[in-house]
Amino acid sequence: MPVRQLSEAVVNRIAAGEVVERPASVVKELVENALDAGARRIDVLTDGGGRRLVRVTDDGAGMTRADLDLCVERHATSKLEADDLLAIHTLGFRGEALPSIGSVARLTITTRHASEPHAWSLTVDAGDKSEIKPAALSQGTTIEVRDLFYATPARLKFLKTDRSEGEAVREVVRRLAMSRPDVSFTLAGEERAPVTWSAAGEEEPLVRLGDVLGADFRANAIAIEAERDGVRVEGFAGLPTLSRANSLGQYLFVNGRPVRDKLMVGAVRGAYADYLPRDRHPVLALFVTLPTSEVDVNVHPAKTEVRFRDAGLVRGLIVSALKHALAREGQRAASTGGGATIAAFRPMARRPGYDWRSSPARPSAPMTMPSVGGGAFGFAEAAQETYQEAFDVGGPSADARVESFAPAPDLIDKPLGAARAQIHETYIVTQTRDGLVIVDQHAAHERIVYERMKAALEKSGIGRQILLIPEIVELDEADAARLVARAADLERFGLVLEAFGPGAVAVRETPALLGEVDVRGLVSDLAEHMAEWDDSLPLERRLLHVSATMACHGSVRAGRRLKPDEMNALLREMETTPNSGQCNHGRPTYVELKLGDIERLFGRK
Repeated sequence: MPVRQLSEAVVNRIAAGEVVERPASVVKELVENALDAGARRIDVLTDGGGRRLVRVTDDGAGMTRADLDLCVERHATSKLEADDLLAIHTLGFRGEALPSIGSVARLTITTRHASEPHAWSLTVDAGDKSEIKPAALSQGTTIEVRDLFYATPARLKFLKTDRSEGEAVREVVRRLAMSRPDVSFTLAGEERAPVTWSAAGEEEPLVRLGDVLGADFRANAIAIEAERDGVRVEGFAGLPTLSRANSLGQYLFVNGRPVRDKLMVGAVRGAYADYLPRDRHPVLALFVTLPTSEVDVNVHPAKTEVRFRDAGLVRGLIVSALKHALAREGQRAASTGGGATIAAFRPMARRPGYDWRSSPARPSAPMTMPSVGGGAFGFAEAAQETYQEAFDVGGPSADARVESFAPAPDLIDKPLGAARAQIHETYIVTQTRDGLVIVDQHAAHERIVYERMKAALEKSGIGRQILLIPEIVELDEADAARLVARAADLERFGLVLEAFGPGAVAVRETPALLGEVDVRGLVSDLAEHMAEWDDSLPLERRLLHVSATMACHGSVRAGRRLKPDEMNALLREMETTPNSGQCNHGRPTYVELKLGDIERLFGRK
């Protein structure tokens, strides 16, 4: 078959396959054009998920008649100066969107520039361009796209349901609205109730993010801000206790452009590796700003991928900024805990005929009720010694009784209050000046032990205690081999082991920080975790998994009865330990209920 030149119509339709994948792609390109035109209000209307209609109206600068005639030609753009691809300051620049859309749909553009006496209108139907006609429009531009892909019916088969396509459109508008809080956005369509995100001032950066991501994010977000060598990272990130099962809650922007960048996603994952398990993902919005010469946004026609000139600098800055902010706010737990607690109580109390006295959920174990107080239970040396004995050496026996004391105002005024009860020998109830706090004793102490191990590693290493008789642990041969292969790494954490024939290891020393520990359980858990490790993970991250596993085994267990001074010593150390608001797995270590929450629970408010 001889070589021949493709027709202009076919070329445009091939190009459209890269730029226009679905209705959401159309919305993205048109809204970005509106933002580049200086719009301060953008209205988006869809029908049939955008398949039947996409209409975008803006109050931007508009186009002259000459510009309108040229804008639907391929590779025609007003956004590049001197053809310099290293100086891109706009969202669009390739000049492909409008001609690509016009080649597969019915495109109508109505626009008015301030220098023109009236508006002008142009239609492109499956690549056929009409004459420009006068039109009525007071300001800006309105673009209608009807019957998307009618000119390429095969593409219609790949579209999802109207509802799914509508959700994709909504996600595109959400991301663009987050990047430009100074612009008002309205999104409407038959698939959804209209929603408007009003313009917010520069002094209120969290307002737009809260409007888009919800009140929970606003209440549990921490500010991110860092700068190095001309690269700036800012935005807001959710506490580790506010996490999701997927990464859809991560919104990343480069020079105001929404992107899906693997390097940035990896940096976020690395920063949260110390706080979240692998199957949980943080919620955040991060904005990276850097000189246009340091980033290539011309990687793909969809312009959602970027390449950084100094990828290491960008990644390192994101990781350090997030880690610093998380450490600064690490003692906070998600505010959603109180609301979830109230929600859990209310349905039970409202059940018809519900009687707590006959409920199977009624506690069968006795509740120990200490009313603690006095300076002896603050930071006094005696209490600290009791605390060390209780948590590092094994603590009191399970049948020890708890003594009652009068509440002490100085402890009630502490951030986590004064211990008043231990419920089911697992949860510590404390009283604060304006409410109460429920602490998960195992989760809280797990974080404390973990932070101790990290601190010890940074200083002089973790101390070891020699076992009088080595512990022989039998395992699967592959698991035993993995442990022996990483024996040098484990020794840094105070765990000394060696091969003991096929399928077994001999443990000779254990970390002193853990006190008395179930050696068999610890070694078995470590072997299981190592079997799931990805060898491509950085060594630091793999070692963090070791620390987390050891901390879990070295923590005070659920079901341990604690004395009042032990409870208060734990509370005081939580108040001074970094990241104590969540355990090593990202779960909250405590839930706080304000008096107002409790009064609403009982109908007092």
